[in-house]
Amino acid sequence: MKKIYLILILLIITGCNTKNKDKNIKENTNNYNPYSTENNYKIDKDLINKNDNINYGTIDEDIKYYSNIANDYKYVNVLLPKGYDKSKSYPVLYFIHGWGAKYDTHVHEDSYLHILYGNMLEKNLTVPMIIVGVDMYTDKLSEKDKKTDEELRYIYDKIVDDIPKNIMPLIEKKYSIKKGREYTAIAGVSQGGTESLAAGFKYLNLFGYIASIAPDPGVIPTEYYKGTYWNIPILDEFPKPTKDTIPKYLYLSVGTEDPWNVGVTKYYGETLAKLGYKNQTDEVEGFAHDSEFWRVSMYNFFNKIFK
Repeated sequence: MKKIYLILILLIITGCNTKNKDKNIKENTNNYNPYSTENNYKIDKDLINKNDNINYGTIDEDIKYYSNIANDYKYVNVLLPKGYDKSKSYPVLYFIHGWGAKYDTHVHEDSYLHILYGNMLEKNLTVPMIIVGVDMYTDKLSEKDKKTDEELRYIYDKIVDDIPKNIMPLIEKKYSIKKGREYTAIAGVSQGGTESLAAGFKYLNLFGYIASIAPDPGVIPTEYYKGTYWNIPILDEFPKPTKDTIPKYLYLSVGTEDPWNVGVTKYYGETLAKLGYKNQTDEVEGFAHDSEFWRVSMYNFFNKIFK
């Protein structure tokens, strides 16, 4: 009889320890710190090249929606990860292209973003997510070719409000997504990096992860390109942080060979740090202002979000 009691006691203790162990595993996962490791800008070639044996997911192309900011119809491209299942829910990354590009420039078959993400997902270097390619041009589409660069600058800035007011409700309605800032990211390159940083900080309640890759001036007042339309700020200043609005990961990057945006990228990072926003701002040796740098920077962002 004593042996039976002893066995029962051991089973109870073991069960408690197992529960505690499982709880600790869950807590450690939730406490993942994206700032704990340096970013890597020398990625393997097999992450760059398309492999016919890999499932890169599916792309819903040219999804039409009405923008009450553009007063016209606009389009997005949506990349769904391999194995997308409507019975499950997924985090979402909104991606903004650079000057002169479009919503489908980076989110289409054979684009560097499509291939990079698919290869990383295959190697478990990132998590399943929905990637939305948005269009900065937010005005009458029929008049686009007539716009000057100065007019385009202000038209592009309107994407900052178009994403939360029109695109996010569209994605929420059409796809199975996880809601909340901890499941929502925004990223952009060049002028798109300007817009992603402005949108991320104007709507900190919506975006938990923000990437601004080689951004142009124009997020907040700076001395860069002063007196030109490049310098007109979207925000008067970055808002002061609160415990509820600190980004889970804030990432800025620029190449040392970038002919335009080294100084302003570093200025954004330094200003945010002084305000109390932890961020990872990298000035990377040898890279210029091009898709090669966009790719390695997005590798780092994919590697650290939604974990």
